[in-house]
Amino acid sequence: MVFATRDISRFTLLTFDSLSAIEDLIHTVSRLRAPDGCPWDKEQTHQSLAQCLIDECSELLETIDLDDKEHMREELGDVLCQVVMHAQMANEDGHFDFEDVAHDINEKLVRRHPHVFGEVDAQVDSSGKVLK
Repeated sequence: MVFATRDISRFTLLTFDSLSAIEDLIHTVSRLRAPDGCPWDKEQTHQSLAQCLIDECSELLETIDLDDKEHMREELGDVLCQVVMHAQMANEDGHFDFEDVAHDINEKLVRRHPHVFGEVDAQVDSSGKVLK
């Protein structure tokens, strides 16, 4: 596998040329939680990160309230990092991984939108008719 580096201020980010940004993030979180990874990340649990998730969601909501698109991207990334971290911990315990989470939400979206992905004659002319 070929590595590429990108300079981010004073940090150098190691990425895999053939991986998407999501795959890079999953790999980074996995590496942080590896036996030779970061002590703080390794000791985290779903419970210990619960408040972090609340805080990151609150910060995202603040950017939405302020219509602050400049900072919204960063806060979306922080929330995504929390999702990836929780999926990584679940994977370590043999429950599910990020791919499973993405697969399940995609199936749910498709199932809830038959007017888009299903029957051609399914008509939805208002948001109130969209399946929950």
